[in-house]
Amino acid sequence: MKRWIAYWNILAKDMRTYYLKPPNVSWGLIFPLAWTGMFFIRSGSGLESVPQILPGVVAISILFGTTSMLAVTVTFEKKNRSFERLLLAPIPFELLMLAKTSGAILFGIVNAMVPVAMALFLTDLAQVNWWVFAPAVILIAVTSTFMGLFIAVAVSEVFEAQTFSNFFRFPMIFLCGLFFPIEKLPVVLQPFSYVLPLTYGADLLHGSVHGSHAMPFLFDLLILSVFCAGLFMASLCNIRKRWIA
Repeated sequence: MKRWIAYWNILAKDMRTYYLKPPNVSWGLIFPLAWTGMFFIRSGSGLESVPQILPGVVAISILFGTTSMLAVTVTFEKKNRSFERLLLAPIPFELLMLAKTSGAILFGIVNAMVPVAMALFLTDLAQVNWWVFAPAVILIAVTSTFMGLFIAVAVSEVFEAQTFSNFFRFPMIFLCGLFFPIEKLPVVLQPFSYVLPLTYGADLLHGSVHGSHAMPFLFDLLILSVFCAGLFMASLCNIRKRWIA
C-alpha cells in the first residue's frame, strides 16, 4: 500500500508542477484544435470529411503531447538533480518510472479527446466502434510516452530531446498511414512503416472509425503491447546505465 501511496504522490506532484499549468493546459487544447482545423480546411470536402481525418488528428495529438511533455519533465528534473532525490523513494525503480510517465499518458489521452469532442460537435460519429477506439487511444498514449521517455533519457537538455523527437515524430505522420494508406507509399518506404509503432495504432483507429483494419485487431494490440514493453525496458536500462551507475 505504501508503494502505491508513493506512486500517487509522485503522479500528483507532476500533475501540479507540469501538466496542470495554464500554458500546458492551453497548449493541450489549442494544438489538437489547430491540427483539426488545418486538415478540415485542407480537405475542402465539408463536414463529411471529419470522420476521415479524425484518426490521424487523434494520433498526432497524442504523439506530440506525450513526447513533448516527457522531454520537459524527465530532462528538466535530471538536469536540476531532483530526479536523484526521487531515487531515494522506498519504491521499486520500475514503479517510480511508471509514476513519472503516468502523467504524460493521461495528458495524451486528454489531448485525444479534444478532436473527438470537436468532431462530435460537427458531425455524427455513430459509426465509431468505441470499444476499439478507446484501447487504441490508450495504447498509442502509452507507446508514445515510453518512446518520449527513451528519447529524453538519451540526452541532457530539453531542446535536445525536442529536436531528437522530431526525427521520429514527423516521419511517422507520413509513414504510418494516418492520412493515406501505406500501400500508396513508394515501395522502398513501405517496410519502414511497419517498424514504427504508430502504424499499428493508426490501423486500430482507422478500423474503429471506418470499420476496416489493414491488419488483424489482435495483431495490432499485440505489436503495440510489445512496443510498450520494449521501449519501457530499454529506457530503464538506459537510465540505470547513464544516470544511476
